[in-house]
Amino acid sequence: MPKTLRVMARKAGMPPGSLVFHGEMEQAPAVITIIHYSETEFTQNEYDSFTQCHLVKPELGVTWINVSGISQVKDLEQVGECFNIHPLVLEDILDIEQRPKIEDYEAYLYIALKAINYLPDAQKIEIRSDQVSLILGPHYVISFHEGNGDLFAPVRQRLMAEKGRIRKMGADYLAYSLIDVIVDNYFVELETFSDKVESLEDEVVIKPTPLTLREVHRFKNDMIMLRKSLWPLREVIARLERRESLLISENLTMYLKDVYDHTIIAIETVETYRDILSGMLDIYLSSVNNRLTDTMKVLAIIATLFMPLNFITSFYGMNFKNMPELEWHYGYYGVIGAILMTAVFMIIFFKRKHWI
Repeated sequence: MPKTLRVMARKAGMPPGSLVFHGEMEQAPAVITIIHYSETEFTQNEYDSFTQCHLVKPELGVTWINVSGISQVKDLEQVGECFNIHPLVLEDILDIEQRPKIEDYEAYLYIALKAINYLPDAQKIEIRSDQVSLILGPHYVISFHEGNGDLFAPVRQRLMAEKGRIRKMGADYLAYSLIDVIVDNYFVELETFSDKVESLEDEVVIKPTPLTLREVHRFKNDMIMLRKSLWPLREVIARLERRESLLISENLTMYLKDVYDHTIIAIETVETYRDILSGMLDIYLSSVNNRLTDTMKVLAIIATLFMPLNFITSFYGMNFKNMPELEWHYGYYGVIGAILMTAVFMIIFFKRKHWI
């Protein structure tokens, strides 16, 4: 059963807004990083829970609250109380199979995204998607990341180093920067995928095996997952670009156009890989059929070659007394010579017909 259906089945009968984590297993307590910054100021602190609601300080500029790990329901409940977040939004944050989308609650925007990364092990490279949720308010951004890795480290480093215009812009530019990191990460992972696909393509052409077929099938499933993540993401960015919310400033339009273009390129890349993998499957089946045809051809030639030889030996294997050749002194050598001449003649005939 698909994971999405299992999640929906677990929620059957629950009231709307019920906070239940639907991941495979409970994670460690969330790591909460709170950053206040302006053009001249920057402060950063880490917490293991929300112990107070005085988190956003407009006089200090922009507040970024990053929550890594979302399995603890009590943390989400505290965030909801602090920022007056709708229970349905909190429910979507805990739903790790949420489709990328954007919802406008006037006071804030809720954005659901999918970040991808590869999990290499001893035998294969597995692609994985993590749920990322953003809440954009007038002076704050709250980001929720399903995994425990530092996904937004590049943005944090730019804030600390005062590089670019991020310290001069508002919360909407911070939200754009987080989205841009997620989209750019698709290209990093697709590059790794490209190297593996090229190696697999050579294997399919030269010497395919049943393991090769399993790898092609697994990569096709990865492309389906990427497609399901990227196509809705395009619509999310398009809505932000249209500036339907007052929380998105006009200065952000050109940057959103840029990340929209990157999303289109990523989608086209995924579609290209899907076509390549479909072609690999056709090549694999053709290669298997060709190998089977060659095997049958060799067996047919061997069987045809031995048919007249078998006839000769069978004919002279009869035990009738009235067979003059049976009493011939050189009869054995004559039969052997006839067999060899017949075999040589048939081989020459096959070669001239280009059957071998």
